[in-house]
Amino acid sequence: MALALAVACALAGLGAAWAELTFPPLTGRVVDAAHILDAATIASLDARLAAQEAKATDQVVVATVPSLQGTSVEDYANRLFRAWQLGQAKKNNGVLLLVAPNERKVRIEVGYGLEGILTDAVSATIIRNAVVPAFKAGDTARGVVKGTDAILEILNLDPEEARARAKALEASGWSEEDVDNLILFLVLVVFCGFLIWRTIRGGGPGGPGIRRRRDSALGGSTSWDWSTGSGGGSSSGGGWSGGGGSSGGGGASGDW
Repeated sequence: MALALAVACALAGLGAAWAELTFPPLTGRVVDAAHILDAATIASLDARLAAQEAKATDQVVVATVPSLQGTSVEDYANRLFRAWQLGQAKKNNGVLLLVAPNERKVRIEVGYGLEGILTDAVSATIIRNAVVPAFKAGDTARGVVKGTDAILEILNLDPEEARARAKALEASGWSEEDVDNLILFLVLVVFCGFLIWRTIRGGGPGGPGIRRRRDSALGGSTSWDWSTGSGGGSSSGGGWSGGGGSSGGGGASGDW
């Protein structure tokens, strides 16, 4: 009896929490309810996301919220994704990049249909290497743009190639940061060896300069070098809505 009462109370509390949670309206592909993006950044993001949907039917939405309303970023993102019904109903190809600056939380929520491409490991890599560094530097607008750019980069890969790279990343457990550090370490070892060789040969410590090479952990060069300003702004205009898609909680979260 006590157990049944406890379960009933827990379910009632869950129902109350669900009822109390509110979401901003889906006014466009960029919903900046936390006001961390300027008008130019919003317009640029909206145009790129619209082009992606026109080309591949993927519905990618960027949302910033002033509060998670006492729930986790995972819970809030999943509920928001479902409330907005992102992605085509038959493809479930929606993606939500959610930023809660006041709680310093970020999440990539992925629709069922894209979980084989934008896997949990890939999403985590994007957050850790493209989004969080900019956020830690105090430039949330730049982090949002870089995260969006990285998501679109993955979505525009050949599906088989994207799946293969995702599996390789999961199998290796290596992130882009790990790969970068290894490359830098190897370059430094080679450079130091060259200096020692020159010194032994009497050529002095001079040598060629080193330029760090940044390769994406998912292969190829990356275009995550956009820079934007931050400031107040408003979300995109109306005339667009989700396509009836859903998410089962795939994706990844991070904080800074």
